[in-house]
Amino acid sequence: MTASQEMMTDGQVENLIDKFRAAVRKHRSDFLLDAVQQVLGVENLGMECLAPFRVRVEAISNLVFRTAKVNRTRTAQKALDATNRKQYIDKDVVSSMPQGTDEEVEVVFFNLGCHVSDSKLDEEYEIRGLKPADPYSLSAVNEADPAFADQKPNATHWKDSNGKWCYSAFDQWNDGGRFVIVDRDGSDWYGNWWFAGVRK
Repeated sequence: MTASQEMMTDGQVENLIDKFRAAVRKHRSDFLLDAVQQVLGVENLGMECLAPFRVRVEAISNLVFRTAKVNRTRTAQKALDATNRKQYIDKDVVSSMPQGTDEEVEVVFFNLGCHVSDSKLDEEYEIRGLKPADPYSLSAVNEADPAFADQKPNATHWKDSNGKWCYSAFDQWNDGGRFVIVDRDGSDWYGNWWFAGVRK
């Protein structure tokens, strides 16, 4: 078992309890005595309090990190060209690609293992303290490591000026041919995709 796979320590348990205790003490004036007493009598209250912590821990347990340098002076089309992949693109969507700002980025990838809508996907980003990576950053990751998408098909999404969901996605065909898609679509994502985010 590697360090990243070891179980929660007693010290971490105490740290979590201390944080919860401090938060409750800070906000104790928000709660009425009688209501609190009733809630304290709820069966499995501890498990209910544990649930949001579990969601956050599980959400970051399968994260993959990649650092890349991004050439922000390129046009959106040039950023895609630099990945040397077969392109399946909508030119209007390419022109709507958010450019981003940082010249060096850490992109965080996560996989849900199930179908997800774009709206629900935004909630998953939020749980992880992330926002969708801009497509320039995603292109830079796949330019620097062309084989990354072979094992981890990866994507990001954004809304265009009309509020329509758009996406940039990197993958390979069964014959090994690598490709990128930039398009507009409202369909659910399949469970094999790894979604690219950056810290807020």
